Amino acid sequence: MYVYILGGFLGSGKTTLLMKLASMYTKRGLKTALLVNESGEIGVDGATLKAEGYDAIELPDGCICCSLSGTLQSALKNIARDIDPDIIIVEPTGLALPHKVKELVHYAMIDEEATYIIGVADVQRFEDLIKKKEQFFKMQMSGADFVLINKCDLATPEKIEQIKAWIHESFPEKPIQEISAKTGENMDKLYEMMK
Repeated sequence: MYVYILGGFLGSGKTTLLMKLASMYTKRGLKTALLVNESGEIGVDGATLKAEGYDAIELPDGCICCSLSGTLQSALKNIARDIDPDIIIVEPTGLALPHKVKELVHYAMIDEEATYIIGVADVQRFEDLIKKKEQFFKMQMSGADFVLINKCDLATPEKIEQIKAWIHESFPEKPIQEISAKTGENMDKLYEMMK
C-alpha cells in the first residue's frame, strides 16, 4: 500500500490534483482511498468524492498534524482494515506540515518507505507567499519527495523558470516539475515520477 500526502498552502490546487491522481490510479485498476482534511477551506468534500465513486473519508475541522492526529491515525487504520486499498491519497489542510502528517502515517502502521510527500506550489501566488510566509512554505516543502509548480497554464515560461530557480536554490536535491492539474498539462510526467 502506497500513501501520497499532498502538501501545499491554501489554494495551491491540491484538491484538483487529488481528483486527477485518484482518476489515474482508478484507471490503472488500483483501489484508491482518499482522506481529506477540509478545515474550513473551499474544496471538494467527502460526499462529493464519494459521489464520484471514490472511497473517501473526510476529517472534520481541525488540522490532522495537530488537533486531529489521533483521528488521522484511527482513520488510516480503518481504511487499511475496511477498504484495503492499493493507494491512499491524503489531502491535509493547507496549514498542515506534511512531514508531521507522514510521521503520523508511519505511527499508524503504514510503511514509511511507501509514504511520499508531494509538495504543491501555486504559480499565481508564489511571490506573495514567499514575501509573507517564506519560512512556513519552506517547512511545508522540506519533507517533500518532489515539488510541483501547479497552475503553469496561468504563467509565462519566464515566471515558471524564476520559481523553479528559487525552489532549486532552497531545495537543490528535490526534483521539480511544472504541471497544471486543471488542464492536465505535464500530468504524464508526474505519473512517471510516482510509484
